Amino acid sequence: MNAVIRAGVLYDGTLDAPRRNVDLVIEGAVVRELRDATGNADRQAACVTPGLVNAHAHLEMSGQPDPMAMIAQVSPMQRMLHAVENARKALRAGVTTLRDLGSSEGIAIEIRDAIDRGGVPGPRMRAAGKVLCMTGGHGWPIGRAVDGPWDARKAVREQRLAGADCIKLIATGGVLTKGAVPGLAQLTVEEMTAACEEAHRHELRVGAHAIGTLGIKNALRSGVDSVEHGHMLDDEAIALFKERDAYLVPTLMAPTCILEHAQSGGQPEYVVRKARDVNEHMIANIRRAFQAGVKIAGGSDAGTPFNYHENYAREVWLMRELLGMSAQQALNAATAVAAELVGLHRGVLAAGEPADLLLLDADINGDPSALGRPIAVMKAGEFV
Repeated sequence: MNAVIRAGVLYDGTLDAPRRNVDLVIEGAVVRELRDATGNADRQAACVTPGLVNAHAHLEMSGQPDPMAMIAQVSPMQRMLHAVENARKALRAGVTTLRDLGSSEGIAIEIRDAIDRGGVPGPRMRAAGKVLCMTGGHGWPIGRAVDGPWDARKAVREQRLAGADCIKLIATGGVLTKGAVPGLAQLTVEEMTAACEEAHRHELRVGAHAIGTLGIKNALRSGVDSVEHGHMLDDEAIALFKERDAYLVPTLMAPTCILEHAQSGGQPEYVVRKARDVNEHMIANIRRAFQAGVKIAGGSDAGTPFNYHENYAREVWLMRELLGMSAQQALNAATAVAAELVGLHRGVLAAGEPADLLLLDADINGDPSALGRPIAVMKAGEFV
């Protein structure tokens, strides 16, 4: 597609000052140039931003009250259909790039490949395949049990063979798995170090589910590229984030959505209880990490209870509300920073970059909710 898109206000995904009255010249699947508005335009919008990048999602989950029970009760074919629909919903809501951090039966890998072939609509994707967890650990229904460093290396090789292009480790317990305590460490430093060495040798990036303090630091010392959640981090962990140049993906939506529906029924009691415990630590700790300069990448854990794939814009809004980011800082976290972590493109609107963008009806600085109601979404130069 060749087109000229006129923006009243343009946010390019960086922290540079937004530009006004700008034309984006789209040529094929990329942005050819950005120039001062002149002449006619094919489409106009009050505000234009890059497409959003969700660095933490689970496409086979659809926000059910008990996702682990769903996986046990619903066939892989049905879960694949859920994933196809969730990929479509995410794209239509403005998520043009997504990292699926754990699925059963290779579902996310198959969806990624189908999207790349043009067989189904959806975001650009990275897919982790099965999560690597301790025997009986958090996430075991979508996991591959790991016992010992050499087994961790083998597990990474298995995921790579299956088509994974990133790796997910489980460093602590979690909220959704019965019996898993979020604050307790699970995989050992030795196991995670072996997994990271093997993954990085094959140029695969590694994210670690880590909520508890010790598990967060274990994961960082092991060499992970990102910590997912990180809710019980402390000052030593903040120093490790900065020393290791690692990303923090806070997934603010996950506990928020659970607690908003705590009284509505359907969620196991232990899920609500653990989410409430986690939430007591989350806001103050992650706000402190942001203020200390830790790199925050947007990711919502979409698919967890009542956390829908089409609502990623609310994760951006929560980064403003809970962490004290400006609208532009939150957008930067959910575009350029998340894109750096995912590794498919830069997540910015600039000459030569993918033509992934959102057309909005208001400036996000004055109306943050505009990000959640795009009037048009473009991926690779085509309106979706």
